[in-house]
Order: sequence, then structure tokens, then C-alpha cells
Amino acid sequence: AHVFITGRRQEALDAAVAEIGKNVTGVRGDVSDLDDIDRLYDAVAESGRRIDVLFANAGGGEFATLEDLTEEHFDSTFGINVKGTVFTVQKALPLLNDGASVILTGSTARGEEAFGVYAASKAAIRSFSRTWATELSDRAIRVNTLAPGPTDTPGIAGLAPDAESAAKMREGFVSQVPLGRMGRPEEVADAALFLAGDESTFVTGVELFVDGGQRQV
Repeated sequence: AHVFITGRRQEALDAAVAEIGKNVTGVRGDVSDLDDIDRLYDAVAESGRRIDVLFANAGGGEFATLEDLTEEHFDSTFGINVKGTVFTVQKALPLLNDGASVILTGSTARGEEAFGVYAASKAAIRSFSRTWATELSDRAIRVNTLAPGPTDTPGIAGLAPDAESAAKMREGFVSQVPLGRMGRPEEVADAALFLAGDESTFVTGVELFVDGGQRQV
């Protein structure tokens, strides 16, 4: 398989390409910018390849209460999480093979204080996956949402203003998880591989939680 990946930061993109090692093309871009999405798919088309698996994994969010919310915060969160996902999928349609798998990235976020805009953006993703599973069924294209729980990544620490706050936040996350720990990125990747592969050919429209039971018990 050949993999095309995209990201906003060239340094991080280059590191990911180097780690994958071969059969990979990196295309720098911001999914909230439709021209960048076009550039990504132009690279795919120019390679003569088509798409069997599309993983729309770009996303982000920051804490802000309703009182403190700004238009910039709202537009940034919805621009990446919702607009970016919608047009990443829409613009891929001419390149998607029949029977392809489309994986959207959801979240376990719900009513946490000061995280309302992020949670709303991920609720939109869940809704789109249901609709698109129906709309694309005539091409046997499966659309599912992968919903990670608290996962041990640098992005988690970036939500907190300082190291002490980050440690307390991590403790709070762990206390919500029946398995008593945060998830690992590899565990989320394994779930994505399941949704991408032949083991899930009769699975579409679902929300697969990878959360250690956080939202299940």
C-alpha cells in the first residue's frame, strides 16, 4: 500500500514520513483551507493511484467557557474539526474506490465544562458518519467514526497552561477510565486498522469507542 499523509507543520510531517520509511508521500497542508485539500488530492491523482482507505484524523480544540468564547475560537475549532472533515471526504469522492473505507475521528467528549465547542464539533462528525454511510452505500463505501478516549499524546499536555495543571488533568482523565490508565496512540491505530481492513466489511455507520470503558460503564 502507498500512504499519503498531510499536516500543517513541515517538520512533523517530515518526521512522520521518515518513520514510515517507504511507500509514503507527505503533502503539507491545513484541512481548514480548501486549496490545501485540493493540493493533497492533486498529488494523489498525479501519482495515478486511487484511495481504498481515507482516515480523516485532523482535529483540535481548546478550553473556553460560554462566557469566554470568542468567534476566533469557534471558527478555528469548527474549521478544522467540521469543515476540514466535510471537505476532506467530499473532495476525495472522485478518487475513492467502490468498497473503500472512510474513517472519521470523533471523541468521547460530551458535557465537560469549558469544552462545549469541541464537543459540539465532534457531535457533528458522528452525525455526518451516519448520513454518509447511507449516501455512499450504493458504492459499498463504509463510513465509521473512531472515538478515542484520553490518549497519551503531546496534545493532551498542550491543553493545560503549565506542567502542574497538565498532571492534574491527566489524573482526572485516568480517574474516569475503568482500565485505570490513558490510552496509547498504537491502540487507537489498531482500531483504525480494524475499520480499514477486511475484518470490518459489514461494519458501517458505527461509532467505535477506544476509551478503556470511559463512556461505557
